[in-house]
Amino acid sequence: MELDIRLKRSNKIYSEGESLIGVIVIDSKSDAKHEGISLSVDAAVQMQLSSKNVGIFEAFYNSAKPITLISQFVEVSKNGRLPSGKTEIPFEVLLKPKQNRFLYETYHGVFITIQYLLKCELKRPMLNKDIQKIIEFFIEYNRPTNFAISMKNLISSGPTNGSKPLNFVLTPESIQNVRDKNRVPKFRIKGLIDSTVCYIWEPFTGELIIEYCEQSIKSIELQLVRIETCGCAEGYACEITEIQNIQIGDGDIARNVPLAIYMIFPRLFACPTLITNNFKIEFEVKIVVILADNHIITENIPIKIIRYSQLELQKK
Repeated sequence: MELDIRLKRSNKIYSEGESLIGVIVIDSKSDAKHEGISLSVDAAVQMQLSSKNVGIFEAFYNSAKPITLISQFVEVSKNGRLPSGKTEIPFEVLLKPKQNRFLYETYHGVFITIQYLLKCELKRPMLNKDIQKIIEFFIEYNRPTNFAISMKNLISSGPTNGSKPLNFVLTPESIQNVRDKNRVPKFRIKGLIDSTVCYIWEPFTGELIIEYCEQSIKSIELQLVRIETCGCAEGYACEITEIQNIQIGDGDIARNVPLAIYMIFPRLFACPTLITNNFKIEFEVKIVVILADNHIITENIPIKIIRYSQLELQKK
């Protein structure tokens, strides 16, 4: 006997207030008895600490319980018999969060995970193993109510997303955490970031110009970094990890020639910037210039990721 769940929406992307519509497909080689068929929708924010913080925040483990967003159970069928062949049972489940909760966007991080699961269970008589099928579906913001927490104070009102271009200049004097700046090669690097408030469905863009560098260049890389913060009354733990690394320049880059900065935000591993009382998910972009003598020049650029601008929210 085989069990499957097929959602009507092929991309499996939903929003708060919508319904999961689909069919349960049971394929049996012969008539079979069952003790009940059920559907459950479970969603939670899972948080954990890295091993380096174990012992420092022991109290955190007692308070960092999963934050349940959805917990729904639907009895599809009581005990009965299934005919041989394929049986399709339609279902519809409303995506409604628990009281005083919001459905945050799906996010697969290292120390924070926001996941939505649909599970079907077919109970069988004694001496027969129950059958389960679990699939993941995805949540994206769609209505203004979803943004009450995550968007507050993150976006300035304006015709687009409320951000202005960011210009920056890198020189030996601008580098921090260097013991002996006299040993740092002379260089001047100029850059432009088109926007630090970024739509998640648009690329992160800009340009970089190597005006002068006395050392030859090995590589220029663009890194997307997540900053995951878990906290409670006893303290907060912040973990910074790399999501992706894209090489935008290889070898000794020509001087005074604009080099394009272009990066797509990866699905599931990035989400709109999210700040709550218990956890935060923030992002930054790091520009890394690796010189021939293995000196590394970096520039960290904090960014805010959004799905809608303030003006678009007001129109909804």
